[in-house]
Amino acid sequence: MSDSWNKNAIPRSRAIVFGSLVTMLFLGYLGHLFSLQVVDGYLYTVRSENIKRRSAVIPAARGEIFDRNYDVPLATNANSFAVEINPALIARGEHDEIFARTADLLGIQAADIQRRIPASSYHVYQQIEIRSAVPFETIVQLAENIHDYPGVSWATKPVRTYPDAEASAHLLGYVGDITPEELQVLYNRGYNARSVLGKSGIEQQYDLLLQGEEGRSIRTVDARGRRVGEDDVEILAPEPGHNLVLTVDRRIQRLAQAALGDRIGSVVVLRPNSGEILAMVSYPTFDPNQLYGNGAGRAFSQLRNDPRAPFLNRAIQSSYPPASTIKILLTTAALEEELISVDDTIFAGPHYRLGNRIVNEWRPSGFGRINILQALANSSNVFFATIGHDYLGTERLLSYASEFGFGIQSGIDLPGERPGLVPTPEWKRRVFNSPWVGGDTVNVAIGQGFLSVTPLQLANMLAILVNDGVLYRPHVLKEVRDGHTGEVIERVEPEIIQTLSLKPQTLQNVRRAMHGVTRGGTAEPVITTPVVEIAGKTGTAEISSETDDWHSWFVAYGPYETTDPDEQVVVAVMVDAANEWEWWAPKAANLIFHGIFADMSFEETVADLRRRRRLWYM
Repeated sequence: MSDSWNKNAIPRSRAIVFGSLVTMLFLGYLGHLFSLQVVDGYLYTVRSENIKRRSAVIPAARGEIFDRNYDVPLATNANSFAVEINPALIARGEHDEIFARTADLLGIQAADIQRRIPASSYHVYQQIEIRSAVPFETIVQLAENIHDYPGVSWATKPVRTYPDAEASAHLLGYVGDITPEELQVLYNRGYNARSVLGKSGIEQQYDLLLQGEEGRSIRTVDARGRRVGEDDVEILAPEPGHNLVLTVDRRIQRLAQAALGDRIGSVVVLRPNSGEILAMVSYPTFDPNQLYGNGAGRAFSQLRNDPRAPFLNRAIQSSYPPASTIKILLTTAALEEELISVDDTIFAGPHYRLGNRIVNEWRPSGFGRINILQALANSSNVFFATIGHDYLGTERLLSYASEFGFGIQSGIDLPGERPGLVPTPEWKRRVFNSPWVGGDTVNVAIGQGFLSVTPLQLANMLAILVNDGVLYRPHVLKEVRDGHTGEVIERVEPEIIQTLSLKPQTLQNVRRAMHGVTRGGTAEPVITTPVVEIAGKTGTAEISSETDDWHSWFVAYGPYETTDPDEQVVVAVMVDAANEWEWWAPKAANLIFHGIFADMSFEETVADLRRRRRLWYM
């Protein structure tokens, strides 16, 4: 009886356990099904809707750039077209043929399209941009033969344009498509693979301000990405970038460009009491309109390979020996240190000899005994070689050069500024493994040798003397304005970056000496404008003792005396020795000063000066 009961009890207990497990499993599935349908139902519904809706980018207009008058843009946007391809609309096996045909129409390589649309994405129903800044004539040709281009379409896209291109190319810069290398650096700052990026100048310096915020066009698609319906479209409008107002006056910019002409060199026009750049010109220049869109690669390659380096902004990115313009600094230092008075004289004979270093006076007979005002007016080499080596000495001379901003960047809001070079005994020992000698000091004193400065640095030197020892940071941005309303968002205030405690008598005498340069001195023959009194300094820098090639400098300010500091401007002109020698720098400055203060264009300035010259001879 006992054995029979045990045999029947075991199967019954197994059945109960098994039934319990099945019941629990059923209840678990039932609970999960309830969760999917009821608890998480809303979540999956939203996800489903998102999968069925696809967004397309609406490009944002880049902010415009204006000159100080805020009326006519220097950089704006024009309606243009971008060509796109939807690879899924091309029949299987025909992609290579369509890519080649489209590339031929757009003037690009088929490989460029294949890189954008690899074979792995041939099934994708999505518009992929393959070329921007496509001219209207090309779109017309595409439209007329659209049956030959299955899957190819076009869309409007704003493109950067520069109405006054070459006059302001180095200031404004240019834009281009972001590169993969740039995207790696800038991705976390909001850029993407479609971004158009500022590559130089203002476009690069203030790219984040100029960039707008892309919009979106959202529509319903099927599982393969094909559009479903034509009316179900949601538009998120793009936001344009901020507009920038520069300190530059386009009239003065054009005047300076025309005055320099087709000569390798640069011009800086600076307002000394604020640091505002009124004009900045560099030649050779380039057309930024050619560096985006069709033919951009070819144009960029030609410019990059040009031995004259047209991309170089020579006003801030090239440094040269300052030649006799450095004598302004020596005059200031000698008077400030009371090493000499304006009445003291030094013998400026035909030569200055220091060991085996001989400095020749540019006038073969020399000047005899002259004071420091006469020495600056006549640009005596012997006088200033004597002042530099025998009076100031190496340490004081180099110290003044540094205090006046040589050898350091000014911090102007443009990329690529060079610091120039103030050589020191430590520098020479490190670079050449040789000691500093007296001849090195003499070279610095007459603006030759290792010393090098940029045109902007020379303009800053004069600004210090005009402003009674105060230097403002040079800048080209004046205001940031809202791209929609034009409302001022930010206004750039003048920033003092250097203050030298110079005696009023020193400043007065230095300015008086510079005025003598244009009234009886070396610049008198070419500074002929009667509309403004100018004070400044010429400079001719020899680049080789074996050739007769010279850099031509002229740096000046005007009016010489005024009760209104707002009307004063500093002009620095540098003409490279690569040009045929014609002593053009002071001649160009004469045209610029006359045009500014007579409120004339370059053509009007030339005609007016010729008329006045004829009347003077009569």
